[in-house]
Amino acid sequence: MNEFDQVIVNSRHNEDHILSISPSRRTFLSTSVGLLGLFSVPSELLAQSKKAVAWGGLTKAFTFESVPMSQSRDNISLPMGYRWSVVAAWGDPINGKFPHISYDVNESAQKQAMQFGMHHDGCAFFEDANSKTKGLWVVNHEYTDDGLLHPEGMRVWGKEQVTKSQAAHGVTVAHIQKSSTGMWEVVDGPYARRVTGYSPCRVSGPAAGHALMKTAADPQGQLILGTLNNCANGVTPWGTYLTCEENINGYFVKTGEPTKEEARLGINNKGFGYRWQEFDERFNVDKTPNEPNRFGWVVEIDPRNPHTAPTKRTALGRFKHEGAEVTIAKDGRVVVYMGDDQAGEYVYRYVSKKKYLPGNAEHNAQLLDEGTLFVAQFGKEGSGTWVALVHGQDGLTKENGFEDQAYILINARLAADFVKATPMDRAEWVTVHPKTKEVYVALTNNALRGDRFPVDDANPRAKNSFGHIVRWRPQDFDAASKNFYWEIFTLAGDPKSTQENLQGNIRGDVFGSPDGLWFDKRGILWTQTDISTSALGKGPYAGITNNMMFAADPVTKEFRRFLIGPNGCEITGVDMTSDYKTMFINIQHPGETASERSDPKSPKAVSTWPDQEKFSRPRSATIAIWREDGKPVGA
Repeated sequence: MNEFDQVIVNSRHNEDHILSISPSRRTFLSTSVGLLGLFSVPSELLAQSKKAVAWGGLTKAFTFESVPMSQSRDNISLPMGYRWSVVAAWGDPINGKFPHISYDVNESAQKQAMQFGMHHDGCAFFEDANSKTKGLWVVNHEYTDDGLLHPEGMRVWGKEQVTKSQAAHGVTVAHIQKSSTGMWEVVDGPYARRVTGYSPCRVSGPAAGHALMKTAADPQGQLILGTLNNCANGVTPWGTYLTCEENINGYFVKTGEPTKEEARLGINNKGFGYRWQEFDERFNVDKTPNEPNRFGWVVEIDPRNPHTAPTKRTALGRFKHEGAEVTIAKDGRVVVYMGDDQAGEYVYRYVSKKKYLPGNAEHNAQLLDEGTLFVAQFGKEGSGTWVALVHGQDGLTKENGFEDQAYILINARLAADFVKATPMDRAEWVTVHPKTKEVYVALTNNALRGDRFPVDDANPRAKNSFGHIVRWRPQDFDAASKNFYWEIFTLAGDPKSTQENLQGNIRGDVFGSPDGLWFDKRGILWTQTDISTSALGKGPYAGITNNMMFAADPVTKEFRRFLIGPNGCEITGVDMTSDYKTMFINIQHPGETASERSDPKSPKAVSTWPDQEKFSRPRSATIAIWREDGKPVGA
């Protein structure tokens, strides 16, 4: 998605977060490599930080040479000794056999529902218990470019086109394996399925059955058709997949004046131009006012049980979910970290009421229904606190407009506003270090910082075009603790820049707009960028023409360029085989134009990836990456 084209709806000015320091000190904060020594933190947290040898825990150096920026082209660029191949692209059959996408993309909505959807995003590899070379591949399909999806784009528009667009959204579950040639491929299997924009989904948790979740088509408020704008993801210890609904407001249109609840999530009279409301009344808010409340959730899918409907877990709150990073607290409770991906929005955490019990599927299936949703306050000088969003606490009462717990969860942004959470610079992926349990969040950028949103310690740069990464250490190293200690891990941007708001402190290769963030189990921090196609190669990004992927060392803070993507794409989603010998990532929207919607008359104006001249359009795809010498990827 385009970070510079966000519809900003959080207009709250939280004066508690204005940075009260001199301009000279503010400059030093924004360019300092190590902030640890500057902070006067609570003594207990400071003592913990001194006990640790260092932040992070990586012990092995990278073994690859950085990919030069000069290798930017309409293809995949990798270090010497690495290879890649396409595993599954938009339009490939989920059973590996049929139906294949046609050259003129003239297939029906029904056929699209049997193929990989568009715009691959978050993903996970569920490895076979007995083999490192086969398993289930689960991948999100965030949104559609209808200029590519249909032969005539949106010039011919009707019920069939709307249904096909909905079929290209959602999630794919497919069987993949490494073939005798060494290439990964999709094969047939019993668990292959599509979850689309109209697949039945259960509703669970405190908002299930609430009046605000009921519609004429679903008077019980228990069954929702579809999951949309599936961005990043999470994986639970009990083997399920979490897909996260992000920019759901773009599918809805309301001609009347939006309510405060609708406006807070960005519902308006335009949407993002999908035009679904013309042939599917669910997306006409004037006629179905509660339908938007049924989207914007974390959805749990069991990839090994195709007969179980996806479940929207309302206890985790409703907002523009980027991802859902799952970890376990010291006492065994489940903790889920989540970012709300819009300028000036928040970082959230869910803590389950009950403990995770390995092997107890029936018990674990309820863990995301009973628990507490929290929102983060990133305080001054490295202190942090989680505030519970619970009815009756901290002013979240009926008298203050919060009717009950379900209302709070459906309108989590309003509740977070009320308790004065810290507005962040677009909180995207959150990831937990596998050994230290420190938590990292990517903050992509925020051009309105310093204007609509005051500069503060955790977001120290006005007009933050390049973004940054913040990390925190929970008190007692326990993910369920109320307090935490945080620091800025990296300020993206060129350290040589003379402009304060563009000057970074990166060690290693320069980047901007960090988005995807993921630790492998060795402790390498993989970082992916999402620079808008309208910004690539221009202005502050004049020297960067393509999005990239980096490996980072959490101790030294070195970033090393591992991959450069094709023209107009975003790099997103990542997982690996357990022996680290294969990495899977997604190339999303190659060939995207500055306006984001392609012209069907010239679909290859920006990119021909991955099929080059063999196909009529660029296609999003999952690729596999490996080393020619058979050793682990990265290090």
